[in-house]
Amino acid sequence: MSYFSGLISTIFERGYQKALSKEADARTTPQLCDALLSSHGEVSGATLAHTLLDRYAGMSASEKAAFFQYMTHELELDPKAVIRTLDAYQTNPGKGTYRAFAAASEPKRQELARRMNQVPGATGQLVQMRKDLLGLIKDHPDLEPLDVDFRHLFASWFNRGFLVLRPIDWTSPAGILEKIIAYEAVHEIGSWEDLRLRLKPTDRRCFGFFHPSMGDEPLIFVEVALTKGVPSSVQDLLAEGRETIEAEDADTAVFYSISNCQAGLAGISFGNSLIKQVVSDLSKDLPGLSTFVTLSPIPGLNKWLNAAKLENLEAQDQQAVAAHYLLQAKRSDGTPFDPVARFHLGNGAMVHAVHADADTSKNGRKQSNGTMVNYLYDLSQISQNHEKFVSDKTVAASTTVKTLSASVSPKRLGEAK
Repeated sequence: MSYFSGLISTIFERGYQKALSKEADARTTPQLCDALLSSHGEVSGATLAHTLLDRYAGMSASEKAAFFQYMTHELELDPKAVIRTLDAYQTNPGKGTYRAFAAASEPKRQELARRMNQVPGATGQLVQMRKDLLGLIKDHPDLEPLDVDFRHLFASWFNRGFLVLRPIDWTSPAGILEKIIAYEAVHEIGSWEDLRLRLKPTDRRCFGFFHPSMGDEPLIFVEVALTKGVPSSVQDLLAEGRETIEAEDADTAVFYSISNCQAGLAGISFGNSLIKQVVSDLSKDLPGLSTFVTLSPIPGLNKWLNAAKLENLEAQDQQAVAAHYLLQAKRSDGTPFDPVARFHLGNGAMVHAVHADADTSKNGRKQSNGTMVNYLYDLSQISQNHEKFVSDKTVAASTTVKTLSASVSPKRLGEAK
């Protein structure tokens, strides 16, 4: 009887959803939003959410902009209600007055996003929605409060506790492998053969964070080379005819490419957790590994050099100037000018070594004249480095890099910022 009861219930539910969907299709988008916000039934709420998301997916760019304007300005919090409920809570602290204040201090658009997220696949659609929003904010700064709400929600929904670390190798589903090719943002993967060379050899690893609500859609992934010694050239690391080694013979794990996959999750940090988790897992699986480093680009170097009007540097000069840039070039908040440096130093890494002609690709030359850097993740120093970087912006660096940096004449650098 339970089987037939469940079958009848499913048929009824689908019919009910279909009827509600037809009714919802006749409403304006604001009417759909109001109905979803006032809905108390699980079935009707899911149907309304599904209809609203489907409608958004079919909107033109101008219609999406109008929808974001509606969310920002019509579903805003009421400042007077916030002040009134805060006063009531201060006068009479308690569950009821706090609940009223909490409800008043949250804009309705946050609850709308939560309710849209109740249907399967909605999380990915909302990530795409924020991507669209970010594309509009430059020309429509009044939409920034809406993005604050998206970031607030995503920081919770994509908390590390919800993320799943998965190894990615040559036997992974083709759909995932296609996404690795498409999302690689540091060193382009030109073909399936290029991908095979990065995933199949015994001395190569790749790991990605996934979210249960987004299936096989990676959020971020890192490519790892297992080597003997610290490498100084990405071309050597990726050379087609290179000699592979057994994983057990490696003493160094090199993080040579970290790619964020979802533009709609910009500003939601996963890299810190990803690297630390991969270091932990590799240490357990391969106890012979004693060194964990990156081979990283220096994407802000040439922009900084252009400000100093320095060109055609010799290899030794390139290394020295790059070292000086990484240690001394700062933003107004005291943090390093270079975005990749900010990321790794904020994670507790240190500037270990600088290499000229380490990336001879077109993009490598464009960013930094081919210069690259190793950031060292010393497990015994990560916490200390992180605390000093956060508290007083101290850039941890090896003696070699400090010496290189000190060899650069401030006068020669002119007015570099």
